[in-house]
Amino acid sequence: MAGSPSLPTLFLAHGSPMLALDGEAWGEAVSVLGRRLPPLRGILVCSAHWEASGPFLLSSAEKPGVMHDFGGFPETLYTLDYPAPGSPALAVEAAGLLHAAGLEVGLDAQRPLDHGAWVPLRYLAPKADIPVVQLSLPRPRTPELLMAAGRALAPLRQSGVLILGSGGVVHNLRRLDWQDASGPQPWALAFQDWVGERLAAQDSAALADWRKAPGAAESVPTSEHLDPLFVALGAAQAAPEPVFEGWQLGSLSLASYLFA
Repeated sequence: MAGSPSLPTLFLAHGSPMLALDGEAWGEAVSVLGRRLPPLRGILVCSAHWEASGPFLLSSAEKPGVMHDFGGFPETLYTLDYPAPGSPALAVEAAGLLHAAGLEVGLDAQRPLDHGAWVPLRYLAPKADIPVVQLSLPRPRTPELLMAAGRALAPLRQSGVLILGSGGVVHNLRRLDWQDASGPQPWALAFQDWVGERLAAQDSAALADWRKAPGAAESVPTSEHLDPLFVALGAAQAAPEPVFEGWQLGSLSLASYLFA
């Protein structure tokens, strides 16, 4: 697919695992987006749910399978599968790009797809027939490191590979409103609005310094759900357009973006 038009880069929120059973308006928006995409050679996804010490890792299994990496949900959720193939060749290709950019990287031939990958992919690519490779979040890491990884991987966009970050701009499980009656918490809305404004302005320096933003401490108590946004941002070439805006349980943002 050399010479093909550049694919977009995506950041999709994955919210509660219950979205896998009923995606509601978010699921419909992601499904519509998936139908807009041209044929894909592969999907490279960075999920909040794969953190690993040391270098970046890329899943390289031919048949990765899935993990149900959550607890306390209805039994039906644990029966769901997403039998997409992997792509050892794409993993090696992506590793080469990261290595050429001076980033440490390795391959993991055992890693299954976690729910941060397969939940949104059930809507984005429901036939599960597109090869999927996952990229880990290294420990330690910085927004600058993740954006550098995105920039290194950006050439994949010209060869039929969709780069996808999966997480959540606001993700605080300790502040959930289980009645879901109040809408987003004020601090959550303040932080999400700030992120949206900085994305629209393509102000990556301010985004990298997100801890100074209003509502940041409550909205991002740990960074793993925000961090995939920086991979998508690094691979992007333009300000994003919203794919979906919404909330779950007051402190889980479903804000999702497409970077052309």
